[in-house]
Amino acid sequence: MDLIREMPKIDLHLHLDGCVKPSTLLELAEAQQRILPAPDASRLLPHMQVEEECRSLTEYLQKFDFVLPYLQNGEALERVAYEVVEQASADNVCYVECRFAPMLHTLERLSAAEAVRHVVLGLQRGEREFGVKARAIVICLRSHDDTANREAMAAAVRYAGNGVAAVDLAGDEASFPPSLFRSLFEEARRSGLPVTIHAGEAAGPENVEEAVLRLGAVRIGHGVRARENEAVIAMLKDRRIPLEMCPVSNLQTKAVASWEDYPIRQYMEQGLLVTVNTDNPTVSGTTMSREFHMLVKHFGFIPDELVQLVANSIEAAFLDSSEKEELRQTVARRMEELGLSLPY
Repeated sequence: MDLIREMPKIDLHLHLDGCVKPSTLLELAEAQQRILPAPDASRLLPHMQVEEECRSLTEYLQKFDFVLPYLQNGEALERVAYEVVEQASADNVCYVECRFAPMLHTLERLSAAEAVRHVVLGLQRGEREFGVKARAIVICLRSHDDTANREAMAAAVRYAGNGVAAVDLAGDEASFPPSLFRSLFEEARRSGLPVTIHAGEAAGPENVEEAVLRLGAVRIGHGVRARENEAVIAMLKDRRIPLEMCPVSNLQTKAVASWEDYPIRQYMEQGLLVTVNTDNPTVSGTTMSREFHMLVKHFGFIPDELVQLVANSIEAAFLDSSEKEELRQTVARRMEELGLSLPY
């Protein structure tokens, strides 16, 4: 038995457009009468997935540009969102938070609110059919103007508590520091929507500090460069701010130079609340099981440490207290069936 494969897992940092299946893209292209550069899934995959040795962040991001034209209608968004849950279920993931930037799906006729509605509908259908709890996180993009980002934020607020669990800021971190978005994220705070921010991935720890202290982030996406400032590490520890780490993706995008340099063990020893996630299953060629296997291979993680990561994800989940307790009981029961014990 592959214990990791059977273990109940949680994925808190997963991008909708990073997990489109090649077979699905073929069918979407046919329905939309669009031409693809390959006639079957195996030959299409290289256009959607980076090689094991990805050369740069630019190369990585090109994979998203490739699928985006096919995700411009409600039917496509609902299907891909539904398949996020389906793929999670196949890997024994029992809770998933799927994030996406609705403005990227308004290039034809959808509004941001309509894009959010369709993604939520797809996630909810998947939840009903596969028994995997699923929530959406709405992304505002650093490269978008204030008008576009406020439309995305308004859509998130509209569906808050009805499928949307939080808002995020993503994109070119090096060129657009979080300080530029203080006013935008005041709206999230006023509405009561939790905030997670991509920070400390392509820029330094000052962005992590800004995200927490000024934008109201209660979770940090990636945060691999937080280690460059001891005061920022202390802040994350004292405030118990979860880090949404994505090991395979972080190596591919060159957020860190090598597995030997990856700070996950260091962060855990420092008492930080670390979670592990996939980021982009198709683009990175990964699953939650593969992420855990990499931790075993490169850092010698034992089963109890992997269980602790799952427990951390339960604590970090954007769920209300009753839903979180229900999730905890589900995970604990499934862990016990494998001879494992969820810490309390």
